[in-house]
Amino acid sequence: MTWKGVNVLVTGVNGFVGSGIAKTLVEKGAGVVALLRDDIPGSPLEYSKVRDRLKGIVNGDLTNYQVVQRAFNEYEIEACFHLAAQAIVGVANRSPLSTFESNIKGTWNVLEAARNSEVLGKLVIASSDKAYGEHEKLPYNEDYCLNALHPYDASKACADILARTYYNTYNLPVCVARCANIYGGGDLNFSRLVPDTIRSILQGGNPIIRSDGTPVRDYLYIKDAVSAYLTLGKKSGKVKGEAVNFGSDAPISVLELVTKILEISGSDLRPIIKGTGKIKGEIDRQYLSSEKAGKLLRWAPRYELEDGLKETFEWYKSYFASL
Repeated sequence: MTWKGVNVLVTGVNGFVGSGIAKTLVEKGAGVVALLRDDIPGSPLEYSKVRDRLKGIVNGDLTNYQVVQRAFNEYEIEACFHLAAQAIVGVANRSPLSTFESNIKGTWNVLEAARNSEVLGKLVIASSDKAYGEHEKLPYNEDYCLNALHPYDASKACADILARTYYNTYNLPVCVARCANIYGGGDLNFSRLVPDTIRSILQGGNPIIRSDGTPVRDYLYIKDAVSAYLTLGKKSGKVKGEAVNFGSDAPISVLELVTKILEISGSDLRPIIKGTGKIKGEIDRQYLSSEKAGKLLRWAPRYELEDGLKETFEWYKSYFASL
């Protein structure tokens, strides 16, 4: 299939992944509709300059079922990418109730509105590698149980299970994307490691590492993440009712990642390691196997970590120079 002429609802367009998906779909000729709670000056949506090219914007809160239903019905939505969520682990730990409202109730509203749609053919729900919780054996594959033990992780696990429930009970054409940590130009949430490290370097400050530097993660470049979502949407019939992992299959420690960014920048700054052990509420070692995505969807990441970081560094360099 092609996306040309398809009415697509994207939630979470103020985020850098959602805005990236919306931008790519618009470029492919889709009629993209955004469900938008807040107008945020300087958001990735505004910065991507895609807002004026959207087919429509539905203003309202994802936790309001009538708003979500109106978006599906009035725009005759044929495909939906649901990415809207409270996505910061620290915020979830401080404010679990609002996180559960956004991430769990928001998802069941999307699922229910999709179930009652007469024209919807594809629905992709954004889960996360965090839904797996912590397991001794790595990398995680899709058969692992969802063992979430912290608020953000639990919210994504619940959304994940709800999505597959709607397939098994109602045959809803839904599938689930479990992505690794996504980084890249356009991420303006500076509580995240990559943008925070680059900002520190560009401002002449030593990057701060909150942990002891040993936690291991998998990092997926934004262009590969957008490709993953669109591939899953396009080929969803092959994995209907299932979850699929998307990662780079190249795990790296926090300290190694920060050191690599410093090397790319050409800076002689050094990281300041503040932690002395494992951070409460965060998983120490976590990364995914993307074997299923390769076998069933013929998807693979195109960007090596160093190449993605180089593009990312140049994006932020231009961004801060323009302020």
